[in-house]
Amino acid sequence: MSQMEALRPVGQQPDLVDRLRGIRAALPGRLVFTTSFGLEDQVLADAIFTNALAIDVVTLDTGRLFPQTYGVWRETERRYQCRITAHYPQHDALETLVAHQGIDGFYESLAKRQACCAVRKVEPLGRALANAQGWLTGLRAGQSQARAGVRFCDHSDGGAPIKINPLFDWQRDDVLHAVGTREIPVNSLHAEGYASIGCAPCTRAIAAGEEERAGRWWWESESRKECGLHAASRGQLQRAAGESIP
Repeated sequence: MSQMEALRPVGQQPDLVDRLRGIRAALPGRLVFTTSFGLEDQVLADAIFTNALAIDVVTLDTGRLFPQTYGVWRETERRYQCRITAHYPQHDALETLVAHQGIDGFYESLAKRQACCAVRKVEPLGRALANAQGWLTGLRAGQSQARAGVRFCDHSDGGAPIKINPLFDWQRDDVLHAVGTREIPVNSLHAEGYASIGCAPCTRAIAAGEEERAGRWWWESESRKECGLHAASRGQLQRAAGESIP
């Protein structure tokens, strides 16, 4: 069995800790989990910290996060007696961005919004994943139509790191059940209708019946609602062909 084949989930929704341990065993190099402190990420962080798994937990602090997000960050560190490594935008690139487009220029065009995300998220992510063999995320296929093709493992470009989505086959109810059962700290904004939480200027609460990510960059077309962290070189969402990894 190849290393990639060893990463395939067996059956439907095996125990999350077993799945994470299987990932850890299959990939001997550095593993990085990037958290934005949303529901899915809190479930993963709980599993990693509670079981002392050798997975680095990092976050991207864009400088525009909600106060409530910093609150759950602080509570998470206190609950698990840990430190979550933060990566910040490069100050010179950020100063140039704001000088060029203004403090909230991202509302003006898709290009300006993507430029903001590139400085505040994409470049710091590159540093966060330096020398990593595996990158764990909280992506689920049920989060939006654009993410419907999300699979367990994405290694489509053949390079490092291998992108792994341990909760890819979970439904939102599964996430909420785990949060409630384990009494995991969560962002208080979820109770106010914020299903998916990013930067404060780019996130709103959703209405009944809307997709979970409808509150992200709500002024843009649904097909464009990605910040670049999960985009391939052509700007499309990265998707694996399926669970059978070559």
